Amino acid sequence: MNAKKTEKPVTAATLMRAKRDDQKMIWLTAYDASSALLAEEAAVDVLLVGDSLGMVCLGYDSTIPVTLNEMIHHTAAVVRGRKRAWVVCDLPFGSYQLSPQQAFGNSVRVLQETRCDAVKLEGGVPMAETIRFLAERGIAVVAHIGLTPQSVKKFGSYGRRGKSGDEREQLLEDATAVCEAGAVALVLENIPHDLAKEINASVSIPTVGIGAGPDCDAQVLVWHDLLGLSATNPPFAPAYANARQLMHDAIARWGDDVRQGRFPG
Repeated sequence: MNAKKTEKPVTAATLMRAKRDDQKMIWLTAYDASSALLAEEAAVDVLLVGDSLGMVCLGYDSTIPVTLNEMIHHTAAVVRGRKRAWVVCDLPFGSYQLSPQQAFGNSVRVLQETRCDAVKLEGGVPMAETIRFLAERGIAVVAHIGLTPQSVKKFGSYGRRGKSGDEREQLLEDATAVCEAGAVALVLENIPHDLAKEINASVSIPTVGIGAGPDCDAQVLVWHDLLGLSATNPPFAPAYANARQLMHDAIARWGDDVRQGRFPG
């Protein structure tokens, strides 16, 4: 089945219209120019350069070691590969939590050096002041609540958030706070589906689900999980292909041809 293509650039206003019109938007992580181009050809609307690149591309055991320079390097490559998609860059751990001023300075670097469209940061109520500071100065901010991978050392796992009554109330407060602070979209990761539905109905900005059920305005997956490149997938991220095995088999066949003198022919 061919994906529907459009040449009109995606903007923050596009995302808001889609929410109003109940039109699902497609987000996908990307880490280089070739993946950006391929995703666009498949009609992906938003390319998220996630700090997940630390785990899927750079060999780290979490997102915490990822640096701002690494995010800038990969985001600039994605921007060079896109034509119409909206590109969002994750602000890595330690690059925005100190103060709104720190977040602003690093966001300016990201926007100027990559030419992307928005930055994303993790956190709810505690980050509302920072989101407001950035938004009031013209920076598009995507907020991220629920499972926040940069806080894995605090929580001790990548398990589902929002299961207890207190956690649910906190996430509802977080969603309201970042929306009122001026975030342009909100990622909801690994939370109960009914909670995501409630949050989606309660905020005026688009919600982006990953392991948060079908009622969000958009869905996002990690490139490697979607294509079956990951060794294992989270339970909420099914593989739509088995590219890992396909690539393994192709390399193995080529290697065998070299050893047997069949390549080059």
